[in-house]
Amino acid sequence: MKKIKLVIVAAALMGMVSSSAAYADGYAPGEGLYLGAFAGTSTGIVQAKVANYDAIKGDGTFDTKNGGLAMFGVQGGGWLGYGYKMGDFYLGWDMDFAGSGEKFELTSGTGVELATSDDATTHITKITAERNWRGAGGARVGYYVNADTLLTFKGGVHASEFSIDDSRTSRQSIKSDLYAGGWQVGLGLESRVAAIDPNLSVRLEASYDGYLTAPVSGLGSGTDGHGGNTGHDSEVTGNGTNARIGLQYSFFDVNSLF
Repeated sequence: MKKIKLVIVAAALMGMVSSSAAYADGYAPGEGLYLGAFAGTSTGIVQAKVANYDAIKGDGTFDTKNGGLAMFGVQGGGWLGYGYKMGDFYLGWDMDFAGSGEKFELTSGTGVELATSDDATTHITKITAERNWRGAGGARVGYYVNADTLLTFKGGVHASEFSIDDSRTSRQSIKSDLYAGGWQVGLGLESRVAAIDPNLSVRLEASYDGYLTAPVSGLGSGTDGHGGNTGHDSEVTGNGTNARIGLQYSFFDVNSLF
């Protein structure tokens, strides 16, 4: 009986040693070169400022002081990055790209006059804006809460493409692409899925986007029908948030070459 017990204990110890050795061969969350895929939701607020110049009616400024036009949608995409594990601390670089579907639509039962000339008056009854994609890159710093869990903070820049359609009535509507971007900050949490693969991690991430102010000069410039000049100088800015969940896989460390 004693021999049987010794065999069982020895087998258990060998299993623990071999398991820990296999585990040690894996990468820590976010370590080395990694790829990932995610899905999530995104929101945004568009804020506008319009300075009106009218020789007859006088000048005026319309400004979005609080709030703005809200956008909401879903997104899906991927991560690519590289990270270094330095004891309990982490330093890396990360980029992501996502197809996006945030959209807002403004409608009016009465056409809003955009510009007036001697031969035509342009009115708008609907404006739609939709974000087609978002790309970003930045540095990540973090701390390993334990061997399986990494907490990170990210800072960098982002850019997006928006499709704009103003549905004007007096002529063909203008459909154009607008590119906008700015700075971003984010918070992430990664946890290794050791039961499946020691190089595989689940990643949760939330980020905040700040958009730089973009001028839209000369909107609606023309004549007012009474011999006076009219026009607008406009600025557009805003902010957005992204919340994501995905899987990430580490597969190469440059230190393995040396």
